[in-house]
Amino acid sequence: MSVVPARFASVDALRGLTVAAMLLVNTPGDWSHVYAPLLHAPWHGVTPTDLVFPFFLFIVGVSIALGVVPRAEAGVPRSVLVRAVLWRATKIVALGLALHLLAFLLLDRPSFRPWGVLQRIGLCFAIVGVVVLYLRPRAQWALIVALLAGYWAVMAPWGYAPFSHLAARVDTLLFGPWLYEWDAATMRGQDPEGLLTTLPAIATTLLGVRAGGWLRAGATRTLGAAVVAMILLGLAWSPLFPLNKALWTSSYVLFTAGCAALALTLAHALVDRRGWPAIGRRFGANAIAAYVGAAVMTYVLLGLGWMGPLYQQGFADWMTPRFGAYVPSFAFALAFVGVWWVLLAILDRRGWYLKI
Repeated sequence: MSVVPARFASVDALRGLTVAAMLLVNTPGDWSHVYAPLLHAPWHGVTPTDLVFPFFLFIVGVSIALGVVPRAEAGVPRSVLVRAVLWRATKIVALGLALHLLAFLLLDRPSFRPWGVLQRIGLCFAIVGVVVLYLRPRAQWALIVALLAGYWAVMAPWGYAPFSHLAARVDTLLFGPWLYEWDAATMRGQDPEGLLTTLPAIATTLLGVRAGGWLRAGATRTLGAAVVAMILLGLAWSPLFPLNKALWTSSYVLFTAGCAALALTLAHALVDRRGWPAIGRRFGANAIAAYVGAAVMTYVLLGLGWMGPLYQQGFADWMTPRFGAYVPSFAFALAFVGVWWVLLAILDRRGWYLKI
């Protein structure tokens, strides 16, 4: 049975703007001169940059609600959908590992890192994609509560200091020097996309599923009420379990999911209902090509030693004396996003999309 799920231009637009934001914060011209909102919080706290990854995971959940769930309701066998979800998730994880292998080979990094953005997306997609096929909405809410409360319960006794929290201890025990951060002197490490912190990230994706269900049902008032509830609950929880992207704390899950749901609500109202242009749609329709292509381009430019001269001669040399060191660094990031905007526009006109 062929089932064509409903497609919301607002979701493509929001996904695309999120991917564009990923590229913007990942490629400044000079990491020593980056405006504070374009950097992650040093530890506790949230900056606009700390919203980018949870926004994308939230949108993954919305897409599951709009893509996987309608096929199940239309009678597509569950076994067929499970295989499709797991196969796609496997390809996403494999692509993430391939990118990290390329970075390891080209950038002379001390060790190969198995965890990463695409790996987390693939794991969350696999688990949540299967969960929605077996659990009804009420059970999904129960799972969200269990994940957030359970994560707090296991993390709290160890505290939330860098390198000593439970997630870091687990990752150090299992993966040692293969982590994003590794201190050879103390033999301790931590990884913002590590094993234990993936559990609350699953809750982020499930909250996206529930928001996508409301969007599909036209329950915008419920979605709006959820925005307020999640943001307030996240802020209320933060004195006990601080907002922290690296730990993906439960308060952070609720606060960022509330912000993502707010963005989804606004995008739906403006794009789907009022007919505003779906700015970012090309990034959203070709999100994998944008993220992977931009990463490969960055690694190649860095590996060949071209990134520094390109920034210095194209931006810093003539802009710094006039505007200071921060403006050319930001301009380089904007130019990088602009290059990919043009490339994706060409791909879109030709109907070329990278699907995995």
